Amino acid sequence: MTTAEQRLQEKLARFHDAVALKEPDRVPILSPGTNTFYAHDAGFTMAETIYDYDKAILAMRHYLEHYDIDSGITFPSGLEGQGKILERADAQAVLWAGAPDGKVKDHEVHQFIEFELMEDGELNEMMQNLDYFTLFKYLPRAYGLLKPMEKIQGTQSFQMSMHALGLVPLGASLLDPEVQDMIAGLQEIAATFGELIGKVGAWAQEQETQMGFPVMTSAPEVNSFDFYSDFLRGTMLASVDVYDDPELLDSWLSKYCDLQIERMKANPPQPGRIMFMPMHKGMDGFLSDEHYARFYWPYLMRLITAWIDAGAIPYIYTEGRYETRMKFLEQLPVGKTIVHFEEGDPVQIKKQLKDVAAVSGLFPVRLLERGTTEQVAEEAKRLIDILGDGGGYVFDIDGGIYDTTKRENWETLIETVQTYGKYR
Repeated sequence: MTTAEQRLQEKLARFHDAVALKEPDRVPILSPGTNTFYAHDAGFTMAETIYDYDKAILAMRHYLEHYDIDSGITFPSGLEGQGKILERADAQAVLWAGAPDGKVKDHEVHQFIEFELMEDGELNEMMQNLDYFTLFKYLPRAYGLLKPMEKIQGTQSFQMSMHALGLVPLGASLLDPEVQDMIAGLQEIAATFGELIGKVGAWAQEQETQMGFPVMTSAPEVNSFDFYSDFLRGTMLASVDVYDDPELLDSWLSKYCDLQIERMKANPPQPGRIMFMPMHKGMDGFLSDEHYARFYWPYLMRLITAWIDAGAIPYIYTEGRYETRMKFLEQLPVGKTIVHFEEGDPVQIKKQLKDVAAVSGLFPVRLLERGTTEQVAEEAKRLIDILGDGGGYVFDIDGGIYDTTKRENWETLIETVQTYGKYR
């Protein structure tokens, strides 16, 4: 009888062999972003899983018990258990199911809202004092709860506190009712988050020690330019900044990459597991080759190299077409990474990366939603024949799966990969 530990090691070995460009016993199946599928399939709405982590665990456990993939489900794949935290923080950059505004229906996936969190002319200011900018400008803009931070900024609190009775002006600012509500809110969030983290850890342990599913991925790591565009300036303004102030932008990207690597070294990854790296703004046509080579690729490579040195497996999740970027991907360290593709010619991709990196993706989620079981099996076999030839293939679809996915199609897909994808 196969034990959970044996299952765990078998599944890990599949990934490690595939990443090393070898042939495992069969093609490993990496769980895609389950989005609304896993909740719906277990009889829950997304709103329920976002506001109740216990229900999220029930749904995730149901998913793993019914579909024998090779990886567990990690936190936070869909904001599970974070509803009360987001609500109390008054998060401005995300809309989620179950929120009081009702903008996202209970069965729908969350949406991130991109807007200008760093205004024109503030990049140099942020470079000079990142902590000050984050505390008094970025966070109050990103979270309504923290807007009162602006009230304890400046001469009436910190600057006037530089004397023997320094706590007096700071203490006076803390008497403001809005500031007191902010402090109370942070205490509530800390309590809720502490409970949530405990459950997340227990669930991860259950997956590995009792069920035999390796928790392969952790929270995503975006490269410097994606962070700048996603969370500071927004897509449009970031596109302008590469022309208006390229030297200062370069300096920031380098500084942020250094901070990422320092943070990783302070909290090193579990060796042999995947670091998910979504490439939001690297697709063909978004940046010119010149700008991609200057502002995107160097910092991505530094980050990839650092994670590899720490023992992790970078999962380079490209989005959109990546044909003009293949010459960069060919520079990746041999046998150390997985590259996911949303679009592209599998024959050409395999040809260019077969001696460099494991490949993944390309199976169209639309077939799971609108195709027949026969079409699903046929396409899975076609991709296995091309991408699985000689090893170096990790099965994943081109995106996430939603409640519109037909259960029989998902079952057929997994069964096909498990049987047709055998090497020995």
